[in-house]
Amino acid sequence: MTTMLFREDPYMRDATSEVIAHTAEGGIVLAASIFYPTGGGQPGDSGVLEWQGCRISIATAVKGQGDQIILVPSEPLPMPPIGAHVVQHLDWDRRHKHMRVHTALHLLSVAVPFGVTGGSISATHGRLDFDMPDAPEDREALETALNDFVEVDTRVSESWITEAELDASPQLVKTMAVKPPRGSGDIRLVRIGEDNDWIDLQPCGGTHVARTGEIGALRLGKIEKKGRMNRRIYLHLDC
Repeated sequence: MTTMLFREDPYMRDATSEVIAHTAEGGIVLAASIFYPTGGGQPGDSGVLEWQGCRISIATAVKGQGDQIILVPSEPLPMPPIGAHVVQHLDWDRRHKHMRVHTALHLLSVAVPFGVTGGSISATHGRLDFDMPDAPEDREALETALNDFVEVDTRVSESWITEAELDASPQLVKTMAVKPPRGSGDIRLVRIGEDNDWIDLQPCGGTHVARTGEIGALRLGKIEKKGRMNRRIYLHLDC
């Protein structure tokens, strides 16, 4: 089991931990990780591990068995031994852009009120696929609505509900192809806005900025037809 430090504080850039396992493929498992593992359309984090004068670059992080997070080295170099205490350094600029894009896609799911059938995130842009027959009629109005959400600079927070509570509120789940993970008993909700005056509320395991103003200006990209009832909308960070 790996303690998910990015859940406790998504702004944590450095942290110490202990190596608890190696994988047969050459991955490193820590007792606690600031590296977010690939999932929910968000790429795994990259960065560096340091220990006893040694250093190894981490290309990405992926999910292992159960709650394990596996760090994948960029090169097949000597790994820190099991039991070693390491210092984790996150590629913060890349992660922070993922946080900005991920939060922006939540806003896009509000501005385009259709079921979400897929999505992906990068450090410069993201996209969502919607279960909708036609493209939005007014691109300019959509882009303006998204930037208005940003300019409000409202709070982004999290809370937890039980699986039973989620079952009683199925409207919270916007994603049609990917359902919230189950089995642990509790499900994390990400709220944009205040408790009784929110813009968006949905299950999500990713990392997000603390306020919408931190996203910065947004630019609407291509809108593509991907099927009779599927439209793909790209959203770019403008700076």
